[in-house]
Amino acid sequence: MAHVANVLLVMIASPSDTTEARDAVEAAIYGWNDANSRNKQVILQPWRWETSSVPQLGDHPQSLINAQGVDDSDIVFALFGSRLGSPTPGAVSGTVEEIERAVEQGKPVHLYFSTAPLPNDVDTEQLQGLRAFKEQVQDRGLLGEFSNVSQLEHEVWKAIEFDIAKLALEVPVLNRPSSGVKFQVQPQQEREIKDYDKKGKPRYKTRHWIDVTNTGDEDAQEVTFEAAGEYSSMFVLSDATPTIIHAGQTRRVNVEHAMGGGDPDILRIHWAEEGEAKEQEFHVS
Repeated sequence: MAHVANVLLVMIASPSDTTEARDAVEAAIYGWNDANSRNKQVILQPWRWETSSVPQLGDHPQSLINAQGVDDSDIVFALFGSRLGSPTPGAVSGTVEEIERAVEQGKPVHLYFSTAPLPNDVDTEQLQGLRAFKEQVQDRGLLGEFSNVSQLEHEVWKAIEFDIAKLALEVPVLNRPSSGVKFQVQPQQEREIKDYDKKGKPRYKTRHWIDVTNTGDEDAQEVTFEAAGEYSSMFVLSDATPTIIHAGQTRRVNVEHAMGGGDPDILRIHWAEEGEAKEQEFHVS
């Protein structure tokens, strides 16, 4: 079913040594879209010069990237690893020029520096230039750091949520009423090798879990799980710490079954929705 949304162009700027980090930012953007685009009516479109720019003659390559990427973008993520980048006619590097242009235009710019170990073949001149740039820019705002791509993806999600709240986008036409939180529960199991007997034959055990999906268009806050029924054979093994299940997200709930138990297996889900405490039970046996 079609739905309307605000489309924001997100530029990913960085020198050539940060390919993995660029991929992580793009993956985080698409992941955010999967979880939030329908209920928040916002779609983020990543822009990378190597995949999004259009071949064109008539000006310096950096000027064309500025026009196609920076000028049309709504949000900019800039990443540095161990290189500052190649100089341009107007700046010490293409990435620095893109950052400065975006700042001048008043766009949200998020700047991150890698703290991962330096490569053995690091270019010391590039590294020195990068450190000088970092020292110059650190008094102009808050800088971010990342030691691995997982941490970077988390930082990107956090920045996106911050930007969308600050941008205060207008609600698109054809806005549909909210359907709230809706859970879909699906028990799962998988047979796996536990160990081997003295003859070398494998002995198996069955691992059980329950996939809980929020199919609604609102985030479920403070979600916890418990097994219902006084004589149920099912025990919930997952962490009891309250969590959030965003609209469209699936959470895995690990469970275990004991011998006996006369009651059917029921998973009780507790959550908060618009400040109201709610709960619902699902038969999973």
